[in-house]
Amino acid sequence: MQKINMIKSEYLRGLVAKGMREGLRDHFSYRDIKLTNKFIPNAEGSTHVELGNTKIVVGIKMGVDSPMPDRPTEGNLQVSAELLPLASAEYEVGPPSPDAVEFARVVDRGIRAAGVVDLDSLFIEEDKVWTVFVDVYVLNFDGNLFDAATLGAVSALNNTKMPRYEDGKVIRENMTGKLKINNVVTSCTWAKIDNKLLLDPTSSEESIMDSRLTIANDKDNIRAMQKGLHGPFTAKEVEEIIDKTFEKSKNLRQIIEKTKE
Repeated sequence: MQKINMIKSEYLRGLVAKGMREGLRDHFSYRDIKLTNKFIPNAEGSTHVELGNTKIVVGIKMGVDSPMPDRPTEGNLQVSAELLPLASAEYEVGPPSPDAVEFARVVDRGIRAAGVVDLDSLFIEEDKVWTVFVDVYVLNFDGNLFDAATLGAVSALNNTKMPRYEDGKVIRENMTGKLKINNVVTSCTWAKIDNKLLLDPTSSEESIMDSRLTIANDKDNIRAMQKGLHGPFTAKEVEEIIDKTFEKSKNLRQIIEKTKE
């Protein structure tokens, strides 16, 4: 989490108290969102995400592996995340940090719980299934990685091509069609600062927030929730967040749909 000085902190809190924030947004608005597909030529699917100044690349790679023992006819889904040092002074080279582990798990949970990927369609033959690798790379950090990465991952999955598998080999030069997708999920992340709720916090706002709540949902259902930090949310606040999340997610799904080939 980005550290800011006391003067900047008091300035931000003063804006929030007045119902304002930096960038002339209201408390319930996203920054500008832009998705660019086919960003990585050698990936089966990829999307570059710009959420304000937060920039993320998601790449999809298909591999052949053994199924999970308790799901012998289903393919596998694996989400990983890299907080690259070039993205923020707070990120360091080395094994995944707790923040990176949480980041990947939150994105994975929403996609998995919503059944976005049709895992049954990834069965090849006994003891052989496709594994979908979803790799998330943070290029520039300015807050709200969860929503940006979920947008990028779902958009990239929506545009993923399936390689051919013949004679024990994956043939990537000859695609057989598109990855089968059953659902679309998005997430909305909320920050609580001095009893005020803000959607899509920037890195500066995240540095002073008391608590955070991310809700992943599809058109009809909440699929996953993740709370961060020690501050509480009241039941009334959670109800408000849920209502606003379903409202805001309509536009997020439309943004994903526009990128679908």
